[in-house]
Amino acid sequence: MIRKLRPEDRAGWQQLYQGYQAFYGFHERPAEFYDKAFARLMADDARDFHGFVADVDGQLLGLVHYVFHPNLWRDEGVCYLQDLFTAPEARGKGVARGLIEQVYAAADKAGVPAVYWLTAEDNYAGRMLYDRVAVKSPFIRYNRKV
Repeated sequence: MIRKLRPEDRAGWQQLYQGYQAFYGFHERPAEFYDKAFARLMADDARDFHGFVADVDGQLLGLVHYVFHPNLWRDEGVCYLQDLFTAPEARGKGVARGLIEQVYAAADKAGVPAVYWLTAEDNYAGRMLYDRVAVKSPFIRYNRKV
């Protein structure tokens, strides 16, 4: 079942989010990182991040975080799906698709049909799903040198 993230999900959410961070090479995030992220998700601020989890019999098997933001090209704004992660045992079972579809439903409910996300070029398993549920953008991302 895909549902809204709740305060009592903290331990399971953190385990999943640590897995997500490790997937992208961030193995040693401090405790404060997770404290702040979870607090923001729980704040229920329309201008900040929201989260859903995949809950199967009380075990969290996936998470997704998303945020609505303004866009000069679209009066209604857009929805950015920032984080998507499933536990290894949940992969290939429709969990990630369900999480994406829940974000699509939340965006539709908010009147914001444009949803987008980024992924690593070498995330081949994820991209196989993304190619089925979305359209690949022709844009290339650049980051400021620091």
